[in-house]
Amino acid sequence: MWLVLFTAPLQAAGKQDTLKVLFVGNSYVYYNNLAQLINLLTDSMPVKLVCTKSTVGAAHLGEHWRGLRGLRSRALIAEKKYDIVIIQDNSMWPLEHKDSLMYYGQLLTDWIRTAGARPYLYSTWARQKTPETQSAITAAYTELATATGAIRVPVGDAWELARQQKPEMVLFHPDGSHPSPLGTFLIALSFIKKITGTLPARFRQVYNYPDKDGESFRLMQLTDEEMKLCAGFVEQVQTQQ
Repeated sequence: MWLVLFTAPLQAAGKQDTLKVLFVGNSYVYYNNLAQLINLLTDSMPVKLVCTKSTVGAAHLGEHWRGLRGLRSRALIAEKKYDIVIIQDNSMWPLEHKDSLMYYGQLLTDWIRTAGARPYLYSTWARQKTPETQSAITAAYTELATATGAIRVPVGDAWELARQQKPEMVLFHPDGSHPSPLGTFLIALSFIKKITGTLPARFRQVYNYPDKDGESFRLMQLTDEEMKLCAGFVEQVQTQQ
C-alpha cells in the first residue's frame, strides 16, 4: 500500500542524478541502517543519494581525524569519490567537549573541501531524560556551521518539535539515547530534505533492503500516520530556517 503525501509528481522517465554521500560518525548513523534507508527513500526522486558510512560506536571527531579504533575516515574522504561528507560528533561532545567539536570539526570540514566535497553537519538530539539540553546541542552545531561554512542538518530541531507536539511518538530506543526505527525515519527525512530541497512524493509502509546474497531483509515498517507526521515536522523545521 502506498500513501501519497505530496502533490509533486514522481520522477519522469530518464537518467536519475546521483550524489555520493559519506557519513562520518558513530552509532547514531548505523542504528537501524540509516544510510541504506536514505538510499531506498530516494529511489524515486530526481536526485538519488547513494550513502555509505565510516563509523564505530561512540566515536568522536578526534578519533576520526586521528584514525583511531580502525577508522579510515580521512583516507576515504581523500579518495575524492564523494559529493557530500556528513560529520557527526559523539552525542555528548557538544555539551561536555565543545572545544573538541569546534577544533576537529574545523579540521575535518577543511579536509572535506580540499577533497572537493561539501561538508554537512549532523546536528543531533537531546537524550530522552534531558530534553533541556537540546538548545545547547543545537547552539554548538550552529556555531560550528557559522565558523566553517558547513551546512547544518537540523535533525535535533525536528526531534524537539516532534517531542513537543506528539510526545507519544516513540522516537527513542529503550536506552533513551539511540533512535527507534521511527526516529531513524525522521533522521533520514531531515537529510533528504536538506540535501535535495524536497521529500519523496510517496512512501512505502515497508522498507526492505537486499543483503550481499541477494536476499532482502526488512529495515523497518511504519504506519501512514507516523510517516506523515515525520514529513510534516521536517518540513516545518526546515521552512522556518
